[in-house]
Amino acid sequence: MSLASENDAVQRQAPADEVAEDALLHELGERVRRARARRGMTRRALAGQSGVSERYLAQLERGDGNASILVLQKIAGALGMRPVELLEDPDPGAVEYTPLCALLKELPGETLGRLRQRLQHELGAASTTRSRRIALLGLRGAGKSTLGARLAESRGVPFVELDREIERRSGTPLEELFLLYGQATYRRHEERCLVQVLNEHPECVIATGGSIVAAPAVFATLLSSCFTVWLKATPEEHMARVIAQGDMRPMAGNAEAMEDLRQILKERAPLYAQAECTIDTSGLSAEQAFHSLSQALQRAVAEEHTTT
Repeated sequence: MSLASENDAVQRQAPADEVAEDALLHELGERVRRARARRGMTRRALAGQSGVSERYLAQLERGDGNASILVLQKIAGALGMRPVELLEDPDPGAVEYTPLCALLKELPGETLGRLRQRLQHELGAASTTRSRRIALLGLRGAGKSTLGARLAESRGVPFVELDREIERRSGTPLEELFLLYGQATYRRHEERCLVQVLNEHPECVIATGGSIVAAPAVFATLLSSCFTVWLKATPEEHMARVIAQGDMRPMAGNAEAMEDLRQILKERAPLYAQAECTIDTSGLSAEQAFHSLSQALQRAVAEEHTTT
């Protein structure tokens, strides 16, 4: 091949390489943004915990930032992830795994939840004590504490607020735990605390932290050990309930708080939807929501008995 021909080939290849690089950067930015949303972190919070500027994070999430390995390490650490998780293809290349993953990705969260339940029964993984532990999922303001305490009282079992247990067992307020030690340390405490609660209480009602679904290992433990219920509400209702409780932190210094909340719920919804049961508490009083929860649990127990 002549030198001119080689130059032509390089010039033709360059745009293709640039397109591939742009696609990679946009995918990386999207993964960072989605990981941040699942964890309920604002860009400002991620910047503070990672030491990476908020401006650079904005560029990265738009697909304009070419991050170094060291920068990725800082960002991943603040998100409680390994750097490779921001880059790796989750497909390990197994012959059967590839089409199966493609199929599962097309299914809504509710269907995935039902499929997981059937697999648990098929594989003998369903625990006899699982239905005696009720775990409530959802964002702040969903009613987990109010309904959880009442449900536990009606069933005569302990009520455990997982975040309060983390504070008690670690001896550190949750806000301080995040501020001083970051997301990764919180996740370690969360996992350890959940395992201890499960070991200590064969029967209980657990109110989980809103971001537990963003920790795959912890969420998997919860799904395999408890009957899970997603207390669902609109973003507007979540915000109104939190503010009505006198907590103005969601709005403090963040003019885009409502949009952040919508994005968090959008990213977490497919994960919350893997719960066995969903109760929409929007527009309901505490009494009405409790009645809906009790009725749903009764139906679920009846269905479980008919299928076993």
